Amino acid sequence: MYLLQTPKLLRALSPSFAEWEMPVAASEPAVYLTFDDGPHPVATPFALEQLARYEAQATFFCVGKNVVEYPDLYDQVLAAGHSTGNHTHNHLKGWRTNTKAYIEDTMTASRFINSKLFRPPYGRIKRMQAVRLHEAGYRLIMWSLLSGDFDTGLSPQRCLENVVFNLKPGHIVVLHDSTKAWDRMSYVLPRILEHCKKNRWALKGL
Repeated sequence: MYLLQTPKLLRALSPSFAEWEMPVAASEPAVYLTFDDGPHPVATPFALEQLARYEAQATFFCVGKNVVEYPDLYDQVLAAGHSTGNHTHNHLKGWRTNTKAYIEDTMTASRFINSKLFRPPYGRIKRMQAVRLHEAGYRLIMWSLLSGDFDTGLSPQRCLENVVFNLKPGHIVVLHDSTKAWDRMSYVLPRILEHCKKNRWALKGL
């Protein structure tokens, strides 16, 4: 079970420093696309190609072990001007991991991911884990809107609707550059980019 949009009550119960959306500038309304779980040898190059086509920027929350496996892809993300973030080294679920092990795993990833942005895998993190990372200088980036592209039970069209029917400037949107999400992400991404272009919304990294 998961929620496409995070209720205000749940946001209020999260640590005050967690970021769920970005301020909206009237002069340049923007949307913030993010990709979790990469880099991936097929999905990441596709995402970079599509983003370049629309002159869009995004943020890639990378799993440390995947950066180790595909360092050239990670470098390509940075060379294209996108920002990156830490998504732990082994894609740990915070609720099932003790705080010491969770922080150590994140610090292992930090050896390969030069960023102070952090997103917890599955969006699940214990309050003390979040506090420790905040004390270490990390920005805890959550999201405004899930596409659901990780859900193999959803059609690509449904994932697209999840985004375009709810998307607003300032929203942080989650997609995945992964094997599991590929069939849906590859359908959704170019159409989201076109939707934003038609609405004259900029696409920025965090």
